[in-house]
This record gives sequence, structure tokens and C-alpha cells, in this order.
Amino acid sequence: MDVPLYLEPRLGPRLASLVRSGPLLHTLVGGLGSPLNVVLPQQITDNLARFRGVYREHRLGGEVLFAHKANRSSALVRQLAAAGGAVEVASLGELQHALGAGFTPDRIVATGPKNPEFLWLAARTGVGVHIDSPAELDELTALVNRFRLPRARILLRLSGFTAPGVKVLTRQSRFGSPVAELDGLLKVVERHGDAVELLGVGYHLDTTSLSEKAVALEGCLRAMDLCRARGLQPRVIDVGGGYGVNYLDDGEQWDRYTTELTNAVLGRRPPLTWHQHGYGLRNDSGTLRGALGLYPAHRPVAGERYLDALLSQQAPSLGGRLATLLLESLYDLYTEPGRALADQCGLTLARVLEVRRTESGEHLVRLEANADDIGLEEHGVLMDPLLIPRDKGRTPADAEPLGVYLTGNLCLESDMVTRRMVFLPRPPVPGDLLGFANTAGYCMDFSADHAQRQPVARKVAAWQDGDGWRWCLDEQYWPITNPGGAHAV
Repeated sequence: MDVPLYLEPRLGPRLASLVRSGPLLHTLVGGLGSPLNVVLPQQITDNLARFRGVYREHRLGGEVLFAHKANRSSALVRQLAAAGGAVEVASLGELQHALGAGFTPDRIVATGPKNPEFLWLAARTGVGVHIDSPAELDELTALVNRFRLPRARILLRLSGFTAPGVKVLTRQSRFGSPVAELDGLLKVVERHGDAVELLGVGYHLDTTSLSEKAVALEGCLRAMDLCRARGLQPRVIDVGGGYGVNYLDDGEQWDRYTTELTNAVLGRRPPLTWHQHGYGLRNDSGTLRGALGLYPAHRPVAGERYLDALLSQQAPSLGGRLATLLLESLYDLYTEPGRALADQCGLTLARVLEVRRTESGEHLVRLEANADDIGLEEHGVLMDPLLIPRDKGRTPADAEPLGVYLTGNLCLESDMVTRRMVFLPRPPVPGDLLGFANTAGYCMDFSADHAQRQPVARKVAAWQDGDGWRWCLDEQYWPITNPGGAHAV
């Protein structure tokens, strides 16, 4: 038997309690179908409090905005609205959803690519708008003037930061205007002063590098100085998202797995993946080529800890901690965590349909779900599912771990829920459930669709009530006492 290579998920107390509620989970799937998504609204409130704690520690004002695109849930968004949170929306539909969930316009910021309808509703309701280009600014001001709307509140999204005398550069982004062109952009702002109000500047930077983000934040501080020198009065710096999640419970498991994966790609041990998939690595005549295209699933410095580390960084050339510079300038800080605010907020359940062995000896477990329903691997996250038996009493006492590949319900060779061999504590049987932990951030419904007319996962909200759990359909959840349609368990 293969020596098990586990990648056990990190489970917070609330999510662990839900996973232990096997009869409840089987009842939910039995009634609502597989796959099924479960979200935990109470958890997102706790996560927001931890981010706010970092603000308090550094004596900063501003907003923690949930990146709505991370999850479509109404329950999570309504819970944040009730907690006095804020939200970042990247589409017309997300803006409509946020307004309907209870967010007031002053607690919404619109980002991302925008069509005229999105821009109009943002301007009409008075939400803040991230401006990506002079052309977008012209389009927004034309709408404001045409419909005689109040001045639109805007932030200038910038890119291409450098720091004088420092060799660290920020990577290119397709979002935002080059900071080198800020002077020309400010001329456009001044020309449209009767239609727009400049709130501040920000950036979108797709990197985990603290040094790159420090350069970008310092660049925003310099940009704010330039704005003030021209008589403008900006007060906000938006540092975007990218705070990450620590998915795994044990860093040694992660190190061991990535080492053994490398050995498998080089042929030094039996394969660990379906058809020797290398996750970006390849064997070139005995030489390892490529780069490991995986999310760093064990990240002790993630979420609010990452934000604290960023604010504690020394400014690359201005001197002093970044948090101190923000405080001394009396600037508010906006952050846009998506994955990090959804940490521990969700579980995806899938029913086991079939277990079989191939001619070459691999064990395949077919699920009543597909890879689009469980987007962990699509986002580069490797993590073990949790086996939730249909009948614990039938589990043999001498059951041994088994390495399996998880396949989906689509008629496609590529529909592999996991391309890596997953080790389960015992062979599963039809009717068992596999629980995929911590999927609420991008991995639950970001890519789900109706391919082959397969059903998309329904979603329920669950919350602890004393020693038990209560639940309702996601769209029926409202953050008030005893939400309508709630069921006690």
C-alpha cells in the first residue's frame, strides 16, 4: 500500500463542529441534493472583527470591504451589512445584490471592468467608483452630466509603481492607470470637478509579495501628496485584496507532499497524480523544468496577519513604517479581502456514487458533483476532503487508508475533482459524503455552471444556536432573530 501523503485541512472550531454533525449533513444532502454548499454567516462576522482589530492596533480609520466576487451568498453579504461592514462590487449584478442586502452607498465601492449600466447605477446611488482609465472617467462624467446626478465619488486605481533607489518593482497589472501618467489623469479630474469628487487612490496587485505591496502603498502615498499639491483633498488609500488563507493544518505535510511530488515527476517514486500530472512541473530528460503552479496552501502569515505585516513594513524610500505614514497623513485605509474574509465560512458536500478500480490498479471515486462545483484545484489549492460516513456503525475496525482519485459527473475525461491521489481514512462506499472544507472563498461557486444540464449546488446557511445547529436556504437568511424558514437541528 502507498504510504499516505495527507494534506489535512485546517478547521476552526465552528467549521469542525459542523463537520462532526454527520446526520445533519446527510439530511441536508438527502433533501436538497448533491452537491450542496453550506455557508456560516457567524464566521464572516468574526473574520471582520479580526481585520478591524488590526486597524485598531495601528490606530487607523477606514473600511474593510468584502470582495463580493469571492462568493455569491446572500447570507454572508447580509450578515456583513448587519455588522456594519462594507463591500467591494465588480459587476452590475453584485452592486444590485449589495444594495438589496442592506448596504448603504457610502459602504460600497465599485471596481473592475464596468459597462455603462454599472457606471450609471453606481453614480445614481452614490457609491464610490474605482476609475481604471481616463476613458472610464470621461464615460462616468458624461453620465453624471447627462442625467444631472450628484458629483460621483471616485478613487483613481494606479499601477506600475517604482520606489526611488529601490530595485523592487511591482508587477504589471491590466487594471489601473500607470502612476507615471498621474499628472495627466489629475488634469482630467480637475476638468470634471463639477461632476466628480476625488476620494483617493488605490491599486490592484496580484502578488503575495510584501515588498511589492510596500512599494505600491508608498507609491500611493506619493500620489496623494501630488493630489494635495494641486489643491485636491483626497483622504483614502485603497490597498486592495490578496491577504490569503492558511488552508492546511500542518506545514510539514505540505513540505513533504511538494517534495514527493517533485520526486514523482522525476520518476524517483511511483506517481502521485492522474496520468502523471505535474501541476506545472515536468521532467525534461531527468532535469526538473517549469514552476509549481499551486497556491501556497500552508500560509501561517495570512488574512489579518498579512495585513498587519504589510502595515508594519518599512516604507522602501520614505522611511518609517507604512502604518505610521498613513496615520501621520490622516489617511483612511481601505482593504478588500475576499478569500480572507470568507475563511472557514463554507463547506461543499458531495455524495459518493461509485467506487471502482481501473485495469492499472487506481481507485476511482465518482462523485455526484463535478470539478466546477468544487473549484479547489482550479484555484491551485490542494487539500484533503473529509469522509462523512453514511453509517458509522458499518465502518470496519480494521479499515485502512486508501489512495483514490476523485472524478466528477460530467462526460469529460478532464472532469477530475482531484488530479492528485487523495488518501482517505478508509475506502468510501456509495452514499457516503465527502466534505470539502473552506470552499467559501472562490472555490464554492465562482465557476459553477449547468454543463450537461447537471444541477448547480444549492446553498444553505447554518449557524450555531446553543448546543445545536439551525439552518435555512441561503436566500431566506436575514441577520435577525430566528430567520424566516429556519430549521432547528
